[in-house]
Amino acid sequence: MQPDLGTRIREINASSLETAALALLDEAIAEKAHGEAAMVSSFGAESAVLLHLASQVDPTVPVLFIDTRMMFAETLDYQARLAGEFGLTDVRHISADSRELRRNDVFGRLHLSNPDACCNLRKTVPLETALEGFGCWINGRKRHQSASRASIRLAETDSSGRVKLNPLAFWEAEDIEAYFKRYGLPRHPMVAKGFTSIGCAPCTTRVAGGADPRSGRWAGLEKTECGIHIENGVVSRTAA
Repeated sequence: MQPDLGTRIREINASSLETAALALLDEAIAEKAHGEAAMVSSFGAESAVLLHLASQVDPTVPVLFIDTRMMFAETLDYQARLAGEFGLTDVRHISADSRELRRNDVFGRLHLSNPDACCNLRKTVPLETALEGFGCWINGRKRHQSASRASIRLAETDSSGRVKLNPLAFWEAEDIEAYFKRYGLPRHPMVAKGFTSIGCAPCTTRVAGGADPRSGRWAGLEKTECGIHIENGVVSRTAA
């Protein structure tokens, strides 16, 4: 039986999105069009999609996982599971320097008084150090995730002059869901508990049905980004 028109349209869109993402990844990772490339992944709720796509291009691509030392145990387990199932051989755990943590957040409570400073200490600075030597980094941001990400492009530049790629920028939530089902990708165990965006344990809560997927991050604060996509308080969206 021929599929109905709606099904065919969904299949065409899904195929186009996947093909475009793979082409962007192949150019960056395999062809090194922008120099050496690295992926940055939180191993969060939707991370499996981009990691699976990248593993098809080159499973040896460096994957930078920022371990703030405040992660959920489920995230650490999920990271190990995805790396194993996708054959990712170069997952690098990136953390803040222990001396800096003792100097600036000895009791691990900085997030209570200054969450921006905490994110800078535990995420932004370590990532910037880890990205030294790379000409390009790839991340999984998508327009549908929040108002602060609604205008991102496939290719941008960061403040250090590196190319910053967002291969899933135009994927909607239903596209992500369809990809999970199509390839049988494992889910982050906390998604079933109502967590749609998963960061550090002290600053992540469940999300109410129909709410912004990232509303569970820093709930009650105006803060919507950890800082690695923000420069001087402004979301970085300079088109490359």
